[in-house]
Amino acid sequence: MSPPADLDGLSAAALKALVVQLLGEISALRQVVTEQRAEIARLKGLKGPPSIKPSGMEQASEPKPPAGRGKRRRRGSKRIARVVVEDRVLSIAVPAGSRFKGYESFLIQDLVLRPVAIRFRRERWVTPDGRRVVAPLPAGIDGHFGPELRRFVLAQYHQGQVTVPRLVALLEAIGIEVSKRQVVRLLIGRQGRFLDEAREVLRAGLETAAWVTVDDTGARHKAANGYCTQIGNDHFTWFGTTGSKSRLNFLELLRAGHADYVINTEALAYMRGRSLAGWVIRLLAEHDDKRFADRAAWLAHLRRLDIAGLDVTPDPVKIATEGALWGSINAHGFLKDTVILSDDAGQFDVARHALCWVHAERLVHKLDTFTDLHYAAQQQVALLDLVVLPGSQSLPL
Repeated sequence: MSPPADLDGLSAAALKALVVQLLGEISALRQVVTEQRAEIARLKGLKGPPSIKPSGMEQASEPKPPAGRGKRRRRGSKRIARVVVEDRVLSIAVPAGSRFKGYESFLIQDLVLRPVAIRFRRERWVTPDGRRVVAPLPAGIDGHFGPELRRFVLAQYHQGQVTVPRLVALLEAIGIEVSKRQVVRLLIGRQGRFLDEAREVLRAGLETAAWVTVDDTGARHKAANGYCTQIGNDHFTWFGTTGSKSRLNFLELLRAGHADYVINTEALAYMRGRSLAGWVIRLLAEHDDKRFADRAAWLAHLRRLDIAGLDVTPDPVKIATEGALWGSINAHGFLKDTVILSDDAGQFDVARHALCWVHAERLVHKLDTFTDLHYAAQQQVALLDLVVLPGSQSLPL
């Protein structure tokens, strides 16, 4: 069907009905396309689509069915956690002498979906000294599309898997004048605020967390193989995709967006713990420069000290750089007393490190027991519900 010629003249109820009708037609068209593809494949003698099992991560993300599914449970009161409930009092005419007995609640949920166009008339002034002054736009206005429209487009595309052409058709049906190019810009442009928010979440987590779990997995980005690193606990989760999974890369991620390199007590202690030559540590400790703005400034410092050209084991540039990164992490207040839980991968072995319960239990099961006493001790450790590290809080398993 073609949309009405005058969408602006439609009422809110008519617009809602139009959206529902269009969504129904889209669903029907999807079914037709699916059936046609299957028929084409059959006529060509091709096999059906491959049966690909979901990954373990997808299975883990799906909610588990509640226990005792077959039992009938009484329905309790329904709570709307994410929506502020608006109370509206409905009155009724009653005979004289009636007694008021309170209210009987009836909860409904609804959705308001309508276009809004706001014209900001910004005052313009010319000051006595000739400067031109214009009233600023309200906070959150960035471009000619409002924040709610941006949120709707992002949610439909990333969570609803709605394609760009369908998004354009849906927005036009609602009454938004938008082109395909503008929708693409809404999806890929001006996303710095999301990156800033993710960085602030990571910083807050590294400053306050008693423990964090870390892991990485292979990932592709911009047609190149890379690695996605996860850092988080019960209160936050952060993901970062890079081209490496080394300890240097992990330490750079733990800086949470900071680019500096710092030589301090923690950095020097790290270098000693990694067996860096004593004379190299003395050079770095006795030099007046202790903080470097970025990687280029840090490597230039190592070249001035004739450290960059050394060909020895362990690599002094690598160990010194790791130490300076660890110094930066501590200088910004991150991971002060935090325990890092991992799968024992070498790149995560920094700071106060412990194994996650799965990998810790694997080591317990590898122990050979030859007496009943040793076997009982092994089983007791394997069945512990939590592990307590010296000087740290209890870590859930």
